[in-house]
Amino acid sequence: MSHSRRQFLSRSAMVAALAVLPAPFKALAARSRFNFTPVRRGVGIFEARGGTIGWLVRDKALVAVDSQFPESAQACLDGLTEKSGRRMDLLINSHHHGDHTAGNSVLGANARHIVAQSNVPVLQKRFYGKSEREQKYADITFEETWTQDLGDETIALNYFGPGHTGGDSVIHFQNADVAHMGDLVFNHRHAYIDLPAGCDTRNWMTVLERTYDMFTDNTVFIFGHGNPTHGILGTRDDVLVMRDYLGALRKAVSDGIRDGKSSADIAALGLEGFESHRIDGSTKGIEGNLMAVYEELTEAVE
Repeated sequence: MSHSRRQFLSRSAMVAALAVLPAPFKALAARSRFNFTPVRRGVGIFEARGGTIGWLVRDKALVAVDSQFPESAQACLDGLTEKSGRRMDLLINSHHHGDHTAGNSVLGANARHIVAQSNVPVLQKRFYGKSEREQKYADITFEETWTQDLGDETIALNYFGPGHTGGDSVIHFQNADVAHMGDLVFNHRHAYIDLPAGCDTRNWMTVLERTYDMFTDNTVFIFGHGNPTHGILGTRDDVLVMRDYLGALRKAVSDGIRDGKSSADIAALGLEGFESHRIDGSTKGIEGNLMAVYEELTEAVE
């Protein structure tokens, strides 16, 4: 399915995207950080330090998605323990990065199992295996799909190939219809392009297209990171904004290479149409992404 960039970047489209959300969901963006925020049908988010933790609390299910760092993971565990008397059934790692897995030593130690795509523990060991932080790795892994029924909820994980890293999962709480994207979507902010860990910006765009087509306008999305204005909850239209951001990066760099520009000139290009993308209130960050894509594209033709 093709989707025009203009269609999904227009102001009217963004207004329409917000309009389809249930009224309680619209209010979530105004809530304070560093707390537990319910989203829908027992699924919620926890924000403190690092990538967004998703959680599921039901009578017969207690699940977390990602674990941030040990200190914030302990705060998350304490809060989940207050909400549920169960031992945690699952900790799911969306990918291997430390701001999503360093807290495995806390949440994972209190979970029956840690689940991740099969490349995740490999990458985690490669990049963090010799660090001073205690590492805890997934004991259940999968290649492309994994599904688990827990009480009245079904959790489905899908891997569509390399994107942000070589092991990113799309995690869907099917009955709640809430999808956790990990760092496949940096919501209206500059991304982290991790080439050494297997990032492939072309396939990342394909992953986002497939994700868009898999879900509906009613699906609520949880993103690993977001800029202060847009936050870390959104719709599938935000998924395509991320797709278009990557496409614009690739086009700007490939055009610069074609025109004989130096890497320094390309890094200074900026990115038309994405001026509002930010990192922690700053518009800085585009230079590093342009350089990463330059490295990716020039290595591809060598």
